[in-house]
Amino acid sequence: MTYPDPIYFGDKGESSAVYRPAGSEPDLVYPTGNTVDYLATGASTGGLFGLYKWNMGPTPSGPGPHFHKTITESFYVLEGTIKIYNGDRWIETKPGDWVHVPAGGTHGFRNESGEPASMLLHFSPGAPREGYFEGLLDVATMSDEEKAEFFLRHDNYWL
Repeated sequence: MTYPDPIYFGDKGESSAVYRPAGSEPDLVYPTGNTVDYLATGASTGGLFGLYKWNMGPTPSGPGPHFHKTITESFYVLEGTIKIYNGDRWIETKPGDWVHVPAGGTHGFRNESGEPASMLLHFSPGAPREGYFEGLLDVATMSDEEKAEFFLRHDNYWL
């Protein structure tokens, strides 16, 4: 394994860090009270990765088993107990646990604990997942054909 080709060609470095203070308002709020913080989008990282904080309330929620063909996904649990499907079984994860799913790996996650939970979701390469997260607000009103197109466009293949 070697380092990749350079993507910065300056000689002196730049002042370009991005800071998001704790307590910032979430970027997306679902009717259930679940929220998403867009920490780093694929667009803001030049397509390298996407990083999102997924915050779940005590009401059971989360996607069932699915896979992606173009992106990897990792989960890092920050708070609470989250069930993560690893392709074989549901694992009960707790703060500090990390799960990585390569492209094509079957996975899902659920908060069924009755308590709030949160985790970091990391996607690589950076895909426009915020369009997917926002589109989930309208899935219930979509026709079967619209749902199929939406999930295909966002690289979600349900099992």
